[in-house]
Amino acid sequence: MTAGSRGDVAPYTGLGAGLVRAGHEVTLAAHGLFEPLVAGSGVRFHPLPVDPRAELHSARGRGLHRARTGAGKLVRLAAMARGAVDEMTTALVEVARQGEVLLVGGALGPLGYALADALSVPALGLHLQPLHPTGEFPAPVLGVRSLGPVGNRLGGRAVMASVELMFSGAVRALPRHGLAAADRSRRRRWPVMHGYSELVVPRPRDWPAGLEVSGYWWPHETGRLSPEVEDFLAAGPPPVFVGLGSATVPDPGKVSREIVTALRAAKVRGIVQRGWAGLDAGGAGAASTRSGGDIGGDDILVVDEAPHSLLFPRTAAVVHHAGAGTTGAVLRAGVPSVPVPVQFDAAFWASRLTALGTAPGAVPLRRLTAGTLAGALRRATEDDSHRERARALADRLAQEDGVAPVLAALARPTR
Repeated sequence: MTAGSRGDVAPYTGLGAGLVRAGHEVTLAAHGLFEPLVAGSGVRFHPLPVDPRAELHSARGRGLHRARTGAGKLVRLAAMARGAVDEMTTALVEVARQGEVLLVGGALGPLGYALADALSVPALGLHLQPLHPTGEFPAPVLGVRSLGPVGNRLGGRAVMASVELMFSGAVRALPRHGLAAADRSRRRRWPVMHGYSELVVPRPRDWPAGLEVSGYWWPHETGRLSPEVEDFLAAGPPPVFVGLGSATVPDPGKVSREIVTALRAAKVRGIVQRGWAGLDAGGAGAASTRSGGDIGGDDILVVDEAPHSLLFPRTAAVVHHAGAGTTGAVLRAGVPSVPVPVQFDAAFWASRLTALGTAPGAVPLRRLTAGTLAGALRRATEDDSHRERARALADRLAQEDGVAPVLAALARPTR
């Protein structure tokens, strides 16, 4: 079970497919609009209500951009999420009753674990970010400035308390669904697997036993690149991909103009993905077409969806919002990137890319101009060291199997 944007769902499609191949029966509970992601995987799908894209484009969702700090964004997100959680609880109870084991995505942690306790079934946490407090780095949603070991740990505890509070109403309401009331004194601390590589974020030394890093869960993808994309790739040197995924921006038109100007200033071709931000390149019409208008041209292609695993390896670099899922996809492709963190944990992942040497540095959305982005693009595409480090890391990631540790955890006694 998981909730949130596409990046909060897609990794579990690949993990689920791996569990199916090993003989398990798997159901993914996620927002209904993501059902196409499991097609052909063997994973069943149970739709949850709430459209996360509509939520982000609502007045409350747009209000997230007015918060200037990670803590401020978390407060606004908690207020927005409480109503959504209440709406999803009935569907989650329904699907949880059918499970012999509950695999709980980090976005639904407190409610998922409460359901496992109430139903007396085992649970395993599946987190895409390092959510547990540590003194080694600040909580990912609070930014990247370290407050020292004590401050980092306290910040992490504050974030976890905020998340618990976000789900407290839904947990208290479980008796209305015929389940026993949650008893905090008997609540079990369930083991957690983290779906990223220790090559990217080493396991903190101060984490307690039961918190493990498994390696990436690559999404299940069966699509092909469209003929328009294939033609564009064949028509010139590798382009730069630009997409902000499930992130939204306050002024899509302005951001789009800055992006196109930056691509031209850096003298690179570009594939721009509309995404939830609604990016464009001036006058683009069909779902996947060459852009026209004042700022478009044959050097820019605007697309909707495109399989990251097929497209990213054929690019010169990737400009992205630094979500956990897209960050993993870029690292898997072995290409340089320019992270444009928008909110939540994006600054954390952007800092990891920079520290690994696969990115020249981050260009936060609030500082994105044609000049700042063009400069970063030149460094990413002209400095061979970024591509060399990206390629070397991708080779090492290809040797990891993130599904195997989850299978091993499921095989261990849990009672």
